[in-house]
Amino acid sequence: MRRSLKRIAATIGRFHRDEGGAEGLEKLLILAAIVLPLLGVLIWFRNDIKEWVSGLWQQQKGESQDWDNTGN
Repeated sequence: MRRSLKRIAATIGRFHRDEGGAEGLEKLLILAAIVLPLLGVLIWFRNDIKEWVSGLWQQQKGESQDWDNTGN
C-alpha cells in the first residue's frame, strides 16, 4: 500500500514539475485573447463590412469596365 502511494505521489510530482503543457496552454490562451475579440468585432459589424466590401467591389468592377471600353 505504501509503495503505491509513493508511486502515485512521484507521478503527481513529475506532472507538477512538467512545464511543457503549461507553455502550450499559455500560447493557446494568448491566441484566444486575440482571436475572440476579433471574431466578436467581425460578427458585430458584419453588415457594415459586407456593404463596404460590396461597394469597393462595384467600384473596382466599374473602373475595369471603363478601362476595357476606352482601352480597346
